[in-house]
Amino acid sequence: MSFCSVRHSEGAVRLKNPGRIRLKGLKKNLLMGSALLGLLFAFFLVACASTGGGVSQSSVAKQRHFLWKVSDDDSHVWILGSIHFADSTFYPLSSEISNAFDESEELAVEINIADDSVAATVTQNSLEKGMLPQGKRLKDVLPIALWNSLDSLCTVWNFPSMALMNLRPWLAAMTLSSIAIQRAGIDPAYGIDAVLLDSAALRGMPIVGLETAEEQVGALADTSEGDTLGIYYLENTLKEISELDSMVTQMSRAWKTGDDSLMVAVLNSGKKADSSARDSLMEAESDRRIYKERNEKMSAGIAQFLSENRKVFVVVGAAHLVLDQDNVIELLRRRGLKVERF
Repeated sequence: MSFCSVRHSEGAVRLKNPGRIRLKGLKKNLLMGSALLGLLFAFFLVACASTGGGVSQSSVAKQRHFLWKVSDDDSHVWILGSIHFADSTFYPLSSEISNAFDESEELAVEINIADDSVAATVTQNSLEKGMLPQGKRLKDVLPIALWNSLDSLCTVWNFPSMALMNLRPWLAAMTLSSIAIQRAGIDPAYGIDAVLLDSAALRGMPIVGLETAEEQVGALADTSEGDTLGIYYLENTLKEISELDSMVTQMSRAWKTGDDSLMVAVLNSGKKADSSARDSLMEAESDRRIYKERNEKMSAGIAQFLSENRKVFVVVGAAHLVLDQDNVIELLRRRGLKVERF
């Protein structure tokens, strides 16, 4: 597999060799996680693809975007909410996004997935935190009904469930998500952040990470004795895999039209008003680790860019910008910064 590069043409970010996929297995899943509980959105951010029901570029141009300009007295940065899986209908990006990117001098991302040392650290940490202790098997860790559901899905996919036997539940969930994504034909090479990373590399644009690889892996990895949070991830993954096509189509439309309400509705679609006490507790812990703590760190890093008068284009998962009252945009607003939506 090779890298999908991009080029600039008439102010727009465009794909070069769009048919070539940049996908490196486990590493890519961990990093795309970004922004659906257990399937896509629980993997840190927002993942999305559109194979139908798209929005034309002419209509997109009339809509607002998941793009913000955040300013202090003498400087500003741009913040774009990314979806990590897309298709060719997302390109070229709108002139508002492309112009903001072109005027910037640095690109800030959650972690720099183009850096081989970062990739190696992600892989190492995933293996360290994602393997069960010797003598334990996934089949023995999971409730019997959950294992049976997993095993049945693997049978349908013609994928050996034994390949998951040494994995902790959280890493098994991510592995199943990776398979579901690939089976759906979703291409991470078209992801907004992946395209902008490639474009920055071609320009010789410095790339800054808002987080470390250890922090991203640690946000999801459950290494507790009972693997309770990992089991929760896995349960939700199996529930939502059947809804993948609908979810990504709706999320695609939300991003293309800048529809916050639709985006939030899709992201929250797995939540139930009548959740059990256990599920409510797991949901709160998941939100704390995946969003609240990371949003604080991201907003602090962005505020530092402004204090240093750096011209930075920031790309993070869209979920970090629109979910709950402690999203990155709201946290920056609370710092007294000027926030404008484009």
